[in-house]
Amino acid sequence: MAGLKELRTRIEAIKSTKKITSAMKMVAAAGLRRAQGAINKSAVYKDSLLLAARRVALDLQYEEKLKGVALNYPKIMTGNGKDENYLLLVISSDKGLCGSYNANVAKAAQARVAELLQQGKNVRLVCVGKKAREIIKHRYAELIVNSYEGMARKGADFYEALDVVMPVLDEFEKGMVDKVEIVSSTFRSAISRETASRQLLPINLMVANDAENLAEPVNQVNNAFYDYEPDKMEMLEALLLMIVKAMMFDAFVQAQASEQGARMASMDNATRNAAEMISKLTLRYNGLRQSAITTELTEIISGAEAI
Repeated sequence: MAGLKELRTRIEAIKSTKKITSAMKMVAAAGLRRAQGAINKSAVYKDSLLLAARRVALDLQYEEKLKGVALNYPKIMTGNGKDENYLLLVISSDKGLCGSYNANVAKAAQARVAELLQQGKNVRLVCVGKKAREIIKHRYAELIVNSYEGMARKGADFYEALDVVMPVLDEFEKGMVDKVEIVSSTFRSAISRETASRQLLPINLMVANDAENLAEPVNQVNNAFYDYEPDKMEMLEALLLMIVKAMMFDAFVQAQASEQGARMASMDNATRNAAEMISKLTLRYNGLRQSAITTELTEIISGAEAI
C-alpha cells in the first residue's frame, strides 16, 4: 500500500537523522570537555596576572602617597580621559545548529549598540564568527569595520586571539578608540551561559580605594622585602599588555565552550524529538499494517464462503 510505503520511507529517513544528531551531540560533548579544560587553565593564568598587576599598582600608589608625587600610569590602564569612541568585539560562531547561542550574542550586541548610539557615542564593530555578523548587518552594517571567520576550528588558539586584539590595542594606543568592549557568552554549564558586554580597555584593576588605606609598602611579605627589575612602571606596563592578551583568549575559550554546550543541548533535544517521532510513526505504521492484514483476511474468508 502507498500509505505504508510512505511511512516506512519516512521512518527510515528520521532514523538516519537521529544517527546524525546523536553523532553531533557526541562531537560537541568532546569539544566541550576540551574547552572546559582550556577555561580552567586560562582562568588561572589571567587571575595570576591580574593579582600581580594589582600588587604592582598598589605599590606605585603607595609610593605616590609617600613622596607626594603623581606618576604617569600606562594608557592601557588609565585610558585617554575621553568617552566618545567605542569599539565592540562581537564573538559568535561560524556554524549553526547550536540553538539560540548566536542569536543571543547578536541580540546583546545590538542592544549595546543601540544604548551607546542613544547616548551620542560613536560605535564601531568587529565581528568574530559569521553567524552574529549575518544578523547584525541587517541593522548596523555600516558600523562593521572588520570581521573574522574560520577561527577556533580545532579549539581556541592563543595566537588567533592575538590576531584580533593587537590591531584593536594599536588603535587604542593611538587614541582612535576610547573604550573597547567584548560582547560574548560566558560559560556557566552545558545548558547555561551568560551573554553580556564587558569592558576590555582600559583595564580596571580596582586599586583606588585600597591605596588610600595603605600604611606600609605592599612589596613586603612578613619580614622580607622584594623589589622590581628593571622598574615598577615598566613591570606594570608589561603585565597589563599580557592581561589584555589573556582576557581576549579567555573570551575565546568561554565563547567556544558556550557554543559547544549549546550545540550539545540542541542536538540532544533533536535526538530525543527524532526518537519520539519514530515511535509515533511506527505505531501508526503498525496500525495501518494490521488494518490491511485484517481487510485481506476478511476478503479471503468471504471468498471462501461464496465458493
